[in-house]
Amino acid sequence: MNPRVPPAGESAIAPSPSTPLFPRRSFLGGVAAASAAAAALPLLDASVAHAAESYAPVAYASTPVATDDELHVIRRWTYGYTPAALAAVRKAGGPRAWLEAQLTPQNVAESSKAASLDSWWRCITATPADIVARDRSGAEPAWRAMTAYAGYALVRRQESTRQVLELMTEFWEDHFYIPIHDDGVFPFRIAFGHRMRELALTSFEKLLQASTVHPAMGCSLDNAGSTKRSVNENLGRELLELHTVGKSAGYDEDDVKASARLLTGYRVEMWTTWKSYYDTSWHDTKPVKVLGFSHTNADADGRAAVKAYLSYLARHPSTAARVARKLARRFVSDSPSSALVDHLAAVYLAHNTEITPVLRALFDHAEFWAAGGAKVKTPTDELVSVNRALGVSFAKPTAQDTGAIQAHYMAGGIGASAWSHPRPDGPPQDNDAFNSPSRFLASWDAHWTLSGGWWPTQDTTHVSAAKRLPQAELTLAEFVDHLSRQLTGQASTETLLRAVCTATKVAPSAVVNAQHSIVRWQMPWVLALVLNQPLFYLR
Repeated sequence: MNPRVPPAGESAIAPSPSTPLFPRRSFLGGVAAASAAAAALPLLDASVAHAAESYAPVAYASTPVATDDELHVIRRWTYGYTPAALAAVRKAGGPRAWLEAQLTPQNVAESSKAASLDSWWRCITATPADIVARDRSGAEPAWRAMTAYAGYALVRRQESTRQVLELMTEFWEDHFYIPIHDDGVFPFRIAFGHRMRELALTSFEKLLQASTVHPAMGCSLDNAGSTKRSVNENLGRELLELHTVGKSAGYDEDDVKASARLLTGYRVEMWTTWKSYYDTSWHDTKPVKVLGFSHTNADADGRAAVKAYLSYLARHPSTAARVARKLARRFVSDSPSSALVDHLAAVYLAHNTEITPVLRALFDHAEFWAAGGAKVKTPTDELVSVNRALGVSFAKPTAQDTGAIQAHYMAGGIGASAWSHPRPDGPPQDNDAFNSPSRFLASWDAHWTLSGGWWPTQDTTHVSAAKRLPQAELTLAEFVDHLSRQLTGQASTETLLRAVCTATKVAPSAVVNAQHSIVRWQMPWVLALVLNQPLFYLR
């Protein structure tokens, strides 16, 4: 069966059955072929295609388009374009005023769904003891609690009006990285994420102080069992290499050992009571020297010395440069200039490691504004942005494998699910990590699936095809322009319109209404082709 033409005996405007005419997979060949055809339009035989001017876009002016600046800000500082995001930017008075409001999230009214998410899964607000008890009883195995947290995070990113807070929460959870399925972290990992959100827009020193001594970090990097008699160097090393100064700071193995000795005492009784506390009998009390920091460390309670050490590391010029470069790579480009990095590092140090002054400086820098189209979405970014664009709505779970959990699995199918990266260096953020043919094929598959509303379905609502019509009747060319504006913030192009017409065999001038084949059974092709445009993959 050719998925691009109606079944035998059915006209292009005849009513379709109430169930899909074709299984999801039968769409892939037709739509992928149409995408390939759109990419190679110059090769089409002129006798097959309409004249080029037949595919000239027709504006549907009632649906707004974003300016280049608006689109750049929405792509980089939110989880994907929506008409509501554009309206919020304009209501605030423009991109800069919108950002300023976002940097004080307590003053941004939260969406009702995002505000209700803490009640969706018991583990989200459970104590570590409760999480352990439910794992041992089988009521909620640890892996399910961790998967629930990933689903929770994805829905927060999709639904929250406090988009910059969610972005920075993810940024810090990826910087102070703890895989959700790392051995032994499950009682504390959700609380760790909540703590990162609480501090995401405060200061790097506060984030460093909280993350380093958190029991989740202790379990992940083996500090939970590190004692003065048997020092484990993992956290002491990663604190320097990954969380603060980096290898270029010039520390050596003696520095790593001193760092690890100073961190002894933060104990977790793993696999027994899971009690976390500071044990003075475990703390190594010999003097320490790390780079330019030294301390007598004579007290059995070494927490004051640790606080001073972390404060030193937070303010180290190498840490400032490392944080600045990482922020620039996230929000500007994979190769930010040394001038930008130096500027951000100077702002960081001048403002006592506070985060918001650095974000303002980054936003205001000419290099940021010149970097439109320089970043590609990560798989989790893309999954959230597709759901936002299509209006996929998740509801409070009524079953274990609810739609939000299935979305987590779908992100994995695209290339990487939330906090699945196995190493302590955190998931990659560079374009090369995800800019591959296999990733885009997986993305196309997700686009088809979501465009057709085939999966997820549990506790999930998809927008019906008829509701996508902005008015009772309009030409296909106008409808494609409306959808492009609504889903991407940009007007249709000749390439997109030609691809849709090629896939559906419907002329640009055809009048589309609720009874037309475009609405009755061809909508998945149209939506998927809009989403398959290269511009949709841009962050």
